Amino acid sequence: MLRARRFRAQERRGKGVCVLLSVSVDLDEIHHYYRIHGLEAGEAVSAVYRSAVPRLSDWAKQRGIPLTWFVVGQDLEIAANAEAATRLAADGDELGCHSFSHWFDLTRRPFAEMQRDVQRGVLAIREKTGATATGFRAPGYVVTDTLLSLLHEQGFAYDSSVFPCPSYYALKAAAYARLTARGRESQAIIDRPEVLRAPSAPYRVGQPFWFRGTGIWEIPIQVTRRARLPFIGTALTLAGAIGARLLAQGVVGEPLINLELHGIDALDRLDGLEALAKQQPDLRVPWPKKLDAIDAGLSLLRGKGYAFVRMDELAARARRG
Repeated sequence: MLRARRFRAQERRGKGVCVLLSVSVDLDEIHHYYRIHGLEAGEAVSAVYRSAVPRLSDWAKQRGIPLTWFVVGQDLEIAANAEAATRLAADGDELGCHSFSHWFDLTRRPFAEMQRDVQRGVLAIREKTGATATGFRAPGYVVTDTLLSLLHEQGFAYDSSVFPCPSYYALKAAAYARLTARGRESQAIIDRPEVLRAPSAPYRVGQPFWFRGTGIWEIPIQVTRRARLPFIGTALTLAGAIGARLLAQGVVGEPLINLELHGIDALDRLDGLEALAKQQPDLRVPWPKKLDAIDAGLSLLRGKGYAFVRMDELAARARRG
């Protein structure tokens, strides 16, 4: 809680700080990446909690950055994972819900099954860590009007799943087609193309969700101002320090910035992921170089006056206008 209070005090004191940046981490364990590539789970299936969580937690503490962690409820059934998540919350970080099962096809399941999975995710976080999740992020960034209405009715303060990024959408569709051509079936699904019409800044969703309305607050996954390039961890780490600064420059001017990382952004092939690295180019980048790239982008934004806050605080600012 000390870090969060420090940033709120900084904002109250003025100092020209009127723009906020939230850094969140999706805790998708390694077996989900095998599912994306249509493969059976292989080595180092607990690498995210074992290695990535402590690395990112230490990194954030050293730089005074409060984090929001989107937790897959099922992973908390492992005692060591639950203990790690409990420590994160005790340190003042936010725990958000990333569903219970991380089904990529969550939005295609019957409503009752979808509802049960969301509720189980929230309950797992509360029972295993004592924290109450007020934010949600959908597996694979895929949402529907039904899911967003469900989240609103369940009392979530915000969702952060909509990713209106043409280049990401095109790359995902191309990768899906390549897997199909090779006779492999990815368990990931492709969102409907209308998502690309959604606002890139926080908004209350309408129906359909890519229009503004009176529903749940949406904090979209960040894209740059003009070309709508992805401003996410994978893009920064693959772009290197110079490219990361250019991407960061592309979001300068946005009053609220949402940088989304994944646990795998803190891993590389030396973490027992040699086989997966054949499918995941970002794993071929050593963790120290990934760190340099993320730091380069965030340092530029810090220099522009952005204050770092948890996502629930960023969503509260959006609601206040």
